[in-house]
Amino acid sequence: MPGTSPSSPHPPPCPVCLTPDVAPLLAVAQRQYWRCSLCEATFLDPAQRPTRAQEQAEYQLHQNQTDDEGYRHFLKRLLSPLLEKLPPGACGLDYGCGPGPALAAMLTEAGHPMALYDPLFFPQPGALGLQYDFITCTEVVEHFHRPFEEFGRLNQLLKPGGWLGIMTTFQTSDAAFERWHYRRDPTHVVFYRAHTFHCIARQHGWACEVPRANVVLLRKAPRGLGH
Repeated sequence: MPGTSPSSPHPPPCPVCLTPDVAPLLAVAQRQYWRCSLCEATFLDPAQRPTRAQEQAEYQLHQNQTDDEGYRHFLKRLLSPLLEKLPPGACGLDYGCGPGPALAAMLTEAGHPMALYDPLFFPQPGALGLQYDFITCTEVVEHFHRPFEEFGRLNQLLKPGGWLGIMTTFQTSDAAFERWHYRRDPTHVVFYRAHTFHCIARQHGWACEVPRANVVLLRKAPRGLGH
């Protein structure tokens, strides 16, 4: 099972911002979690991350179908504020779309051509050779084993002035962390707070908005205004 191997012998650097200033938060069910003092991310010890095969087996249990009305309603939490930002015909990438890319279908229906990329279900390297007006990541970033590298890749995939829309359940109370359903998913290895996303935004020179709980909109600087 994922997460039952011994933890690292020394504190690992934060996988989100790379600071070495981390401290143990909790050990539960033979899984060691760490907390970053800078960006406030909570993360599973790198030595205990699931394998690709274990991840795929878990993902196959998810029932996220393109035509599932309940799932579509859930995705509107990100879709609605994102659509307010997009010009007509903006082209997007659903990054980590999973086996049932419902959000991409909803954006296509709204007039936005969409590309798909998922390392397991849509491993299309050509999609990573273009740039996009916007990128969506719904229930994805908590799976990133190396989020610093992943956010750097997303920055490269975005056109200047482009939007990155993220939905993930924010980590709030440390007292509730052990019992939290989101932690118990064996493929969830990084947990973010709103502060974490503001730190990520500063790393890349992005603007950051949190329009509602568990939804983040990040904007790459328009051409001439970035680093």
